[in-house]
Amino acid sequence: MNMTKRISRLRDARVTLAHGGGGKAMRDLIDEVFVTAFEPPGMEDQARLMSAALQEPGAQLAFTTDSFVVTPIEFPGGDIGTLAVCGTVNDLAVGGANPLWLSASFIIEEGTEIALLRRIVASMVREAEAAGVRIVTGDTKVVERGSADGVFVTTSGVGVIPPGRDLRADAIQPGDVAIVNGVLGDHGAAILAARGDLALSTDIESDCQPLNDLMDSAIDAAPGLRAARDATRGGLASALNEMADAAGVSIEIDEDLLPLRPEVAGVCEILGLDPLYLANEGTLVVFVPEAEATAALAAMRATDAGRDAAIIGNATVRGSMPVTLRTRFGGTRIVDMLVGEQLPRIC
Repeated sequence: MNMTKRISRLRDARVTLAHGGGGKAMRDLIDEVFVTAFEPPGMEDQARLMSAALQEPGAQLAFTTDSFVVTPIEFPGGDIGTLAVCGTVNDLAVGGANPLWLSASFIIEEGTEIALLRRIVASMVREAEAAGVRIVTGDTKVVERGSADGVFVTTSGVGVIPPGRDLRADAIQPGDVAIVNGVLGDHGAAILAARGDLALSTDIESDCQPLNDLMDSAIDAAPGLRAARDATRGGLASALNEMADAAGVSIEIDEDLLPLRPEVAGVCEILGLDPLYLANEGTLVVFVPEAEATAALAAMRATDAGRDAAIIGNATVRGSMPVTLRTRFGGTRIVDMLVGEQLPRIC
């Protein structure tokens, strides 16, 4: 489609209700802040898309959606835009899909700075380019002051699962090896420190990053890779419990093998938190057959997102508890699902 670009006349420093009213002010906001950055393929009410990957016999379409309400909106290592793109890309990637397209919907509180919106959008463009996806359609709504908390973002993603690829948690078998791609708890600790409520001083940054390239490398090296799950809300502990229940196995992990920054361990010790339950936004766990574990680990460590990859345990025949931890003192403790909310508004 040939589009004639309009000359933007956006002069406001903050969002007003007029920017959500459907008229000229709204059009100026959308053109100046969103369209010029995302460059969607056309200006209809829907994106019209084609991919050769969909034409392969046996290929499957993958679709996911997520909403993001993090506070603060900007934090060390990223912002809500970084989260929105990485979170949706990773939801597709852990299912074996190659992410292709995203949509982005914004709920904006009256009074929000236009400059903040520009920074969020710039983060989204940067992460989309890193992941090799396009943001092709979206929406904006403006609500009255006090009806939201700055900016909420909802992203949906579409990808293609290649023929023959079938990653499912219920495929995990006793003896399979669990591998994480990096350190645990960075995102949760970074958000906690950024809120400033506890006067914590730390250089921890969020681990936000797209994981689709890492997943491709792991699958190429370990074709028998069973399943993957990103350890977001509820952390690694909740992801492992979900996978154990789906497969009808137990999972044993070793405390000495868990990759954890001393700074994160220190924050958890001070506040009485368990790093296994802290949220991550660029960390996943995969299960591979034992014979392929070494190759999978090497392939993950060869990527930027997997430099700190580590084998942390294995699946076993179903016992009395889904997930247990071998402590460094030689004992065993139960690793249950997260009960309640350890830290709200984390993503």
